[in-house]
Amino acid sequence: MQTRKTRHQFYLPDHLSARLDAMAAEPGASKTTILSEALGAWFQRADDEQSGAQFGKALSRQVRAVERLEQRLDYLTEVLGLFVRHQLTLTAHHPAFDAETQRLGQRRYDQFVRTAGGLAARKAKLKANAAPSNSEENEP
Repeated sequence: MQTRKTRHQFYLPDHLSARLDAMAAEPGASKTTILSEALGAWFQRADDEQSGAQFGKALSRQVRAVERLEQRLDYLTEVLGLFVRHQLTLTAHHPAFDAETQRLGQRRYDQFVRTAGGLAARKAKLKANAAPSNSEENEP
């Protein structure tokens, strides 16, 4: 008769052997079942520790990246709040702008948008050049 199990022979210390005999004496228990379950649990724990260590490193990197982003966001929020407070204080009691002042303001705003767009485009271009493209990765 063929079985799907492999026979193993090994030695146990006397105190473990006595405990195994006591557990196997209970109804519905066998030494094979007890040792199989114990060994399976031991392997599972080792696998869990390995995968936990693997994911722990990646998770730590992501946590540090998120913390840096939060710091930058906090800084930008403070700067924006300071700017808004400054502008509201500066323009609190001014009369309505005349047409020339409105045109000047519009020109300054347009220049600001162009400058901000140029900076964003330059950063995007730098990031694109820093990361290898898929076609470069596939070349021999």
